[in-house]
Amino acid sequence: MNFQYGEDKIWLENEEGKQIALIEFPKVKEGLVNITHTEVDQSLQGQGIAGKLTQALAIYLREKGLKTNISCSYALKWFLTHEEYQDVLNDLESIKKQAERIQGPACGIRTH
Repeated sequence: MNFQYGEDKIWLENEEGKQIALIEFPKVKEGLVNITHTEVDQSLQGQGIAGKLTQALAIYLREKGLKTNISCSYALKWFLTHEEYQDVLNDLESIKKQAERIQGPACGIRTH
């Protein structure tokens, strides 16, 4: 998978150069971003692309020495089930409390 990296997003393009998956993480302040959105094209559903994007972001944040808050419900649930990447979370306890308030499956992935 050949992800593209930008200042505030990681994305995947198809052969025609169309963006078909992304995860967005705008800067909040120096050293801190907020994961706000995950999106995967319907043609990629069921292939684990959202998880691969989130993992790529976790590795990127670790390499850059950044921490993250999370607004995206998909990313929130992903990080809570992947403890090996929780070192990039800004406030784990706050994120756990936030997750308790979310009912049902992660609804943050929008499809096109």
